[in-house]
Amino acid sequence: MVDNGYEREFTYVYGAVSPMEGQMDYMICPKMNTELMGQFLIQVSNAHPADFMVMIVDGASSHVAKDLKIPENIRLHRLPPYSPQLNPQEHLWDELREKEFPNRAFSEMSGVIHQLEVGLPRLATDTERIKSITAWPWIVNLILKAN
Repeated sequence: MVDNGYEREFTYVYGAVSPMEGQMDYMICPKMNTELMGQFLIQVSNAHPADFMVMIVDGASSHVAKDLKIPENIRLHRLPPYSPQLNPQEHLWDELREKEFPNRAFSEMSGVIHQLEVGLPRLATDTERIKSITAWPWIVNLILKAN
């Protein structure tokens, strides 16, 4: 067996976006599980208490766990399998990778976390860029018809 000297580590970011307003909420986490997903939902709920939100989620176990506590003003809508392109948040992750992590390798996870702590607020405050990436015509029409 050949040891290439590389070890993979992970950090996770929970995220939610409002395409119409260009708002993004996020939470950087050392792992992904039901408890942390619940904490993120509470964070989003508390940040937008007057809003009723429908969040698009994939089939990750922490997104669909039976013991996940979902705040009253949030509903989760699960995407069909293998369809991340339908989730606007996925396109923001692509933007973050492209702008904040181009051709970069980090010797330690702390470097990745630091770059997330710098890059996520930068993206979150750029509402026009968020809208341009996520406010697809069919989403805008759907939201306008619902209101």
